Amino acid sequence: MAAETTSKTAPAAETAIKASIDKIDEAATCLSQGKADEFFSSLWQNHQAAVINFGKTVLLAIIVLVIAYLLTKVVKKLIMKTADKVDSLDSSIGKLLFAIAKFGISLLTFLIIIDLFGVNTASVITVLGAAGLAVALAMKDSLSNIAAGLMLLFMRPYKVGDFVDCGSVTGTISELGLFSTIVTTLDGIFISVPNSTIFGSPIKNYSRNARRMANITVGISYSDDLPQAIDLFKKMMDENEQILKDPAPMVLVDLADSSVNLTLRFWASNDVYWDVYWGIKAQLKATIEDAGFSIPFPQRVITFANKES
Repeated sequence: MAAETTSKTAPAAETAIKASIDKIDEAATCLSQGKADEFFSSLWQNHQAAVINFGKTVLLAIIVLVIAYLLTKVVKKLIMKTADKVDSLDSSIGKLLFAIAKFGISLLTFLIIIDLFGVNTASVITVLGAAGLAVALAMKDSLSNIAAGLMLLFMRPYKVGDFVDCGSVTGTISELGLFSTIVTTLDGIFISVPNSTIFGSPIKNYSRNARRMANITVGISYSDDLPQAIDLFKKMMDENEQILKDPAPMVLVDLADSSVNLTLRFWASNDVYWDVYWGIKAQLKATIEDAGFSIPFPQRVITFANKES
């Protein structure tokens, strides 16, 4: 019975293939002879329903693409406006959320369009899932950077414009990305740091707090008047309007080998910190010399043993 069915099916398949080949040859002949009008007329008469259905499908696909494009614009506008309104969110989080939303819209649009053309989307999703797993295994280091980037964006140990020290890199944050963070050093060098490297290292953010403490140490001679020197330095810090009065500035005393070291400790606002720091340092030498104090140099006394003894 099976053999009989096969014998009947084979000639039918051969006939269909031969008919298709004949139609292709006929179309090629018409086009080669410059009979394009005749070819398209024949195509319309013989396959009118198929052409109409294909045109409807193409039109629907174009409509889906236009809707997806407009939806992407609307989603971008909403996400960016929301990110700008929420002060606690960094601008990079808005860009990240838009990138994820754009990818989702693009993937959904692709699946809808291929479904319109009769492609089995279930098998496509299966293939994409398997390909995604293979890519994930091959790019595990890159995925660790993405995971670290997400953690950094939501934990927000720093933001764009902050001056940070993370591991062996020190500079100003220029850009936050999923894979890496862009840092510009003090001497203007561009450094791209993988997010996993930053996330696994202690992060020192010099711009996070509103005020910072400074310690400046200067030495005076053991023969100088110590209480007078302390009063002099306290007065100098009190007269500086950029130094905060709370906590109050103080002078710490340390006895070194060749000098009495006085440490000026004060607090200043972060935005004027370095101006105050370098200004006090520049002022110290003239203040010490005007008061009659001296800044001693390191000295060492060497005693030679008497060879005769």
